[in-house]
Amino acid sequence: MKTKLQREQIGKKAAYVGIFGNILLTTFNFIVGMLSGSTALIAEAAHTLSDILTSIIAFIGFKLGMKPSTEDHPYGYGRAEPIAGLIIVVFLLIVAYEILSEVYIKLTIGSTLHAPEPIAALMALAGIGINFAMTTYIMKAGKKIDSPALIADAHHQKVDIYSCAAIFIGVVGAQLGFPILDPIIALFISILVLKTAFHIARENIGNLLGKIPSKDILNDIKSAALSISGIYGVHSLKVNYIGSYASTELYVEANNNLTLKEAHKLAHMVENSIINNVNIIKSANVHVCPQDACNEL
Repeated sequence: MKTKLQREQIGKKAAYVGIFGNILLTTFNFIVGMLSGSTALIAEAAHTLSDILTSIIAFIGFKLGMKPSTEDHPYGYGRAEPIAGLIIVVFLLIVAYEILSEVYIKLTIGSTLHAPEPIAALMALAGIGINFAMTTYIMKAGKKIDSPALIADAHHQKVDIYSCAAIFIGVVGAQLGFPILDPIIALFISILVLKTAFHIARENIGNLLGKIPSKDILNDIKSAALSISGIYGVHSLKVNYIGSYASTELYVEANNNLTLKEAHKLAHMVENSIINNVNIIKSANVHVCPQDACNEL
């Protein structure tokens, strides 16, 4: 299990990689797009500009999610991370609209379409490599520390790999005599952006509504509880997903003749076992009930 300090260091480093990597890509995509006359590459520059903003939003959400619990927020600020993910969705929708508007103008204005210069293809290849490296790094970091904001940012970043590949194909095709491919590729990029927005929205809305991230977590919690000697069953198990971590509540079945002090001690042993063995669980509330009365609950 990662400590709070380790988690914060990993998250900060991943966010910085996303921010500075996309500043580099935005600058070069725009310059090369203007010089080469590639609508698709300029659209990608707009997309990578949004990546900078969304990486910053993801970082802010991550930092808020790391804040300790308070009297007013006893479960901490973990839900700041999925909220940041939903703000990212808004930016994606804005970017998709801007790209679609540019494509509409390009295809309906009636002007002659021109093939982009070959340098646009080289920029697209460079973009594939840089985006693949950034996506892989941010996704690994997000999964390592269970950060919805970083994982959402990595999914967003992943779109750029496909869009750069599409730009490369479009530029090559335009050079072969099909200049209409460039705005069509820009249209394809907008569809990828919308698809990513839908995926991120679904995941983060589910997070806010308390959806369990994995059925395996339920089995892990049961196994951790049943590993304690004197526990004979587990039922009424609930998991409350709060951003990058979760809390759980459950009933455990124990010997009918336990004293109140013994049952209290057993409950704490189960709680510690769950927190220590199930990485995502930050707090546990265990109710001890006698075997012959559990079915009555």
